[in-house]
Formats: sequence, C-alpha cells, structure tokens
Amino acid sequence: MSATVTPLDFQPPEVPEDRARAGYYALLARLFYAGPDAQLLEAIAGPGEMVADGGPLAGPWAALAASARAANPESAHLEYDEVFVGTGKAEVTPYASNYLAETGREKILVRLRQDLASLGLGRTEAALEPEDHVAGLFEVMRHLISEGSGDVALQKQRQFFSRYIESSFPRFCTAISASSKADFYKSVGAFAQAFLVVESEGLKVF
Repeated sequence: MSATVTPLDFQPPEVPEDRARAGYYALLARLFYAGPDAQLLEAIAGPGEMVADGGPLAGPWAALAASARAANPESAHLEYDEVFVGTGKAEVTPYASNYLAETGREKILVRLRQDLASLGLGRTEAALEPEDHVAGLFEVMRHLISEGSGDVALQKQRQFFSRYIESSFPRFCTAISASSKADFYKSVGAFAQAFLVVESEGLKVF
C-alpha cells in the first residue's frame, strides 16, 4: 500500500455504509490523481444508486453525475492538467500541507511519513508525488475503512482524517470552485466538500 496512489478502477460502492464510504474515497482519489477517462465518466453518470434519496449527498452527487454525462473525456482530462498541474505553478495545488495552518511543509510531511509508517503504509519507489497529495490521503482513508471496523479501526480513521484532511479540505475545495479553468472539476470539488463534511460530522460521533 502506497500513500501515493495509482489510478484506481472505480466501481460504484454498495452497502453497508463502510463499503460506501470506502467507495467514495476511492472515487475521489482516482479523480484527484488524474483526469477521468470515458469509462470512469460513464460509471459516475450511470443509473447506479450511489446515494440515498434525500440524503445530504444526493444533490451534489446528482450534479456530479450530470457533469459526467455532459463531459468530454479528452476535455475533462485536459482540464485536470490545467487546474492541478499547470505550467510552472498549478492554479489549484493538490497538496494538503499547503492548506494546513501549521508552519513548514517539511514538518507536516515528516509527521505524515511517521504516521503512515505506524499504519504499515509508505510511498513506493515508483511514486512521483509527495505523500500529502490529496489523492494519496483519500486512498489511505479508503484503506483504513476497508481494513476493518470496530473502535480501534475508527480511532485510526478519526486521527488520520483530523490531522490531514479535516483542516485542509475546505480551502482546497474552495480553491477548485474559484478556479477559472475548472468546469467538470467544480462538480467534483462540490461533491468532495459535501462528502467530507458528512465524514467530519460522522467521525466525531463514532
């Protein structure tokens, strides 16, 4: 398991709840790792029951599905590069440490590497991205959820989410919504924001 993910083959998540949570993290990890291909857009746009009717994710998911139906795969892939890669400096940086209040990215990365090691995770030699890439953080959460349930597992999820995702995702998602180059990814950012708000509230009461 690497903290920096490779593109995942996304499959619509099923119940129970933890499987759905892991599926959403897998989807977000894939979308923030690289631009979507036609197969991924079709999976998002499909009729699968991704969220419960009337739930807090229903609206953001419907908007994301509509954007996926309207998106051209090549254009969406190019959009990812323009927003998150860019030439020189990306319009929206995908590295969580840039959105954390603490001073010094290296300090955050050192702690993150230590936390990953304590979880038995780490960056592979083939990985090009630093460990604080949001796709990697979402993949870690997917792994922690899939690893098992119970108080110990939830404590690991809560601690990792609190340290690296909860304090960084609002500014990250806001930056996406403000991007002049984002179109499809505005819907991705809006769904990510809605899902992570639900996660933040849910992990506090577990």
